[in-house]
Amino acid sequence: MGFRQAAVLATTCFSLGILFICFTVDYRILFIPLTDEAVRDGFEFYTTFFNSPPAIKALLHGVMGVGIIGLVGKIHKWDESAMFFDGSSLAAFVFAIAVYLSVGVPASRTIATPVEGVDTREDQVEALRILSAGNVIIIVMLIGILVLQERNTFDESKPRNSPDNLTLTRRRRPSRLRRPVKRRRARRISN
Repeated sequence: MGFRQAAVLATTCFSLGILFICFTVDYRILFIPLTDEAVRDGFEFYTTFFNSPPAIKALLHGVMGVGIIGLVGKIHKWDESAMFFDGSSLAAFVFAIAVYLSVGVPASRTIATPVEGVDTREDQVEALRILSAGNVIIIVMLIGILVLQERNTFDESKPRNSPDNLTLTRRRRPSRLRRPVKRRRARRISN
């Protein structure tokens, strides 16, 4: 495993760790009947997360940047595995970042700092549910990246001449031990 793959795996696993911490709140919001206690816990959790120091936000965004740089570096060699596995991983990573920027940030802002007279409690609860659903979508994308990277490593570790990598269109070479058979013409016997 090289530096680029280590960067991709480390950033993906770090991001999954953060999202699994958030999943303790998201699970109660999405998958069980909604209670006032679950909503209050969600508001407190995401408000604390939104009001965290700028260094924590910079760390999270830096980790995302390292993941993108690692995937672009892996694609740079441009072979078949880079096109299929790393290209798909990059697409999934970009999609996860797009969900974070378009769903996560505005929903967190609505939960933590609602606009007076515009955002009601129902709007905040809806933003909490949307944020939880966005986190689950990001988790699925990151797990997909891990599966693609594992498959890439598996394909690169197989020997090139293994039976799995042989094509079915190989020509069979004639054996040098056999001589070509000459066909004799049958004679016609005339009456």
